Amino acid sequence: MSRILIKGAQVVTMNQQEEVFIGDVLIEDNVIIQIAGHIDEWYDQIIDGHGKMLLPGFIQTHIHLCQTLFRGRADDLELMDWLRTRVWPLEAAHDEESVYYSALLGIGELISSGTTTLLDMETVHHTESAFMAMDQSGIRVISGKVMMDHGTDVPTALQENTLVSLQQSVDLLEKWHGYDGGRIQYAFCPRFVVSCTEHLLTEVRDLSNQYQVKIHTHASENRGEIAMVEQERGMRNIVYLDHIGLATPRLILAHCVWLNEEEKQIIQKRGVKVTHCPGSNMKLSSGIAEIPDLMKRNISIGIGADGAPCNNNLDMFQEMRNTALIHKVDHGPTVMDAKTVLRMATMGGAEVLGLENEIGSIEVGKKADLVLLDLNDFHTFPSFDTDVYSRVVYSTTRSNVDTVIIDGKVVLENRRIKTIDRGIVLRESDRSIERLLKRI
Repeated sequence: MSRILIKGAQVVTMNQQEEVFIGDVLIEDNVIIQIAGHIDEWYDQIIDGHGKMLLPGFIQTHIHLCQTLFRGRADDLELMDWLRTRVWPLEAAHDEESVYYSALLGIGELISSGTTTLLDMETVHHTESAFMAMDQSGIRVISGKVMMDHGTDVPTALQENTLVSLQQSVDLLEKWHGYDGGRIQYAFCPRFVVSCTEHLLTEVRDLSNQYQVKIHTHASENRGEIAMVEQERGMRNIVYLDHIGLATPRLILAHCVWLNEEEKQIIQKRGVKVTHCPGSNMKLSSGIAEIPDLMKRNISIGIGADGAPCNNNLDMFQEMRNTALIHKVDHGPTVMDAKTVLRMATMGGAEVLGLENEIGSIEVGKKADLVLLDLNDFHTFPSFDTDVYSRVVYSTTRSNVDTVIIDGKVVLENRRIKTIDRGIVLRESDRSIERLLKRI
């Protein structure tokens, strides 16, 4: 048994009562066991929180760790060209080592900017290497191998046999789902309808029911993608997913930029979850998802940075700011206020992942996934009588992340990551991308 006492921080709980106070938080092993203005209990480690702000760890609901190596290699393109000419060829060139270092590079960035949990979508091959990186780093994650058994524009190296794709996915699930006390979980990840046969998608539906795990896929990100689905399947994306029985509360859809009224009603009625990726959607010129409308319908929505080649960073502070600002252009200054956005980045993400009883807020009995911010800097002052939510969403940056705790373990301390060798990862990332570029 080990205990960590965080002392004297400004605690922003994100609980239902929206409590914010100066006080202490006591962690035993991986669980928060006491929250109070003052705690006088024994501890193994004390963290000085005086003058700092304690938040629940950020939860990103759409990331591609396998693409972190491709940062800066696919700029200024729309989605389908981005995939066909840059990202798919690079993914096809991956090997075990490059996937491993791509994942570590991304996780290092995520942890350093306060993300403690993510929903990740890998590529077709070498997913085991990514899980090894997740294990080593201490990140909380739901991930799965990409499934692609269809599409004439897909590189040969990414074209799968349907049964092989399904078997490899099940093998990974049975090894990694629930690993390390549930810190690592598995999700089936068919890439999107354009690259998946109906046979694959209906088998994924059945396997999701059998194993009670999530399904994560892209949907309605780009108008060209929707036109391709309509031409081939005879109906729009979400209507088609509902038609084949995939639209359930276990389905998590990335993007949902272009939805019609029928599709919004399906998502609402079926309890489907949505992840908003504003930085990616703007950079690929895909559009702006109608998040305020979806929120009025009580649809669960999280925030994700997507992949490094379409963003080009994985920083939740930037994504929160993007989320808060872009919707004001069409809906006025009061829409997507700072408190709403910070909730999306914490409890909202937890609800999307079905983990709202474990993470997303600072409450007794929840997992100790926490971020301590040092806001003593020019860009975050004055501090007197400031709105804490505004301070985080509009002013704070990754440079303010001082300490990160995941599952009760300190993984970032005094801005230095403890579970990843920064020098090795940076060096091997360069070596890996050089090797991949030669291969393609």
